[in-house]
Amino acid sequence: MNFNDIFKSSFLEKVTAVSILDMAVALTLAFCLGLFIFLVYKKTFQGVMYSSSFGVTLIALTMITTVVILAVTSNVVLSLGMVGALSIVRFRTAIKEPLDIAFLFWSIAVGIVLAAGFIPLAVIGSVIIGVVLLVFVNRKSHCNPYIVVLTCGGHESEMTAREYLDKMTGRCTVKSKSAQKGMVEVNFEIRLKDDNTDFINKLSEMPGVKSAVLVSYHGDYMG
Repeated sequence: MNFNDIFKSSFLEKVTAVSILDMAVALTLAFCLGLFIFLVYKKTFQGVMYSSSFGVTLIALTMITTVVILAVTSNVVLSLGMVGALSIVRFRTAIKEPLDIAFLFWSIAVGIVLAAGFIPLAVIGSVIIGVVLLVFVNRKSHCNPYIVVLTCGGHESEMTAREYLDKMTGRCTVKSKSAQKGMVEVNFEIRLKDDNTDFINKLSEMPGVKSAVLVSYHGDYMG
């Protein structure tokens, strides 16, 4: 075995397995589509605290997936080793918003499809998914539920406030109620008739009502 044979048997022979042009095109498209996913996420975010790091993660995840799939498609043996390596990875970060899972899978899917060479599918599919998310997530509906936290001085003021809420809202149901001596706290789930929330101001000024709080409610109720 001479000096040339050593280099021939090394991993340097695999440098040309994926061409520089293919890598450049795939990573450029992955960055552009990842940026598009990030912009859609930013426009459709409806959580409490916006995390810019998660948006950057979507871009990075798209590009990383593209790199991994490019490597896997160029070598069958490497693909088997990659499956074994990734099977032991565990993530401990909790997903707070259910919609975030869709964005994570979207980024991974785009990276896989791009690296596989289905560029029209990745581009057109991403545009369609982005339009669907922008239309349905940002759609404003007056039927969104709200929670009214009402603190009253007794049963009479509670009934008066309840009758007022029934009159001013589309629907009003009791979610929970706690009573102490001289004080009653009731949580109502309501549906607004329109965007006007001035009824809360008038409700708080009613005799016997100590406080009235209106809270946006997305359907996750504990109690």
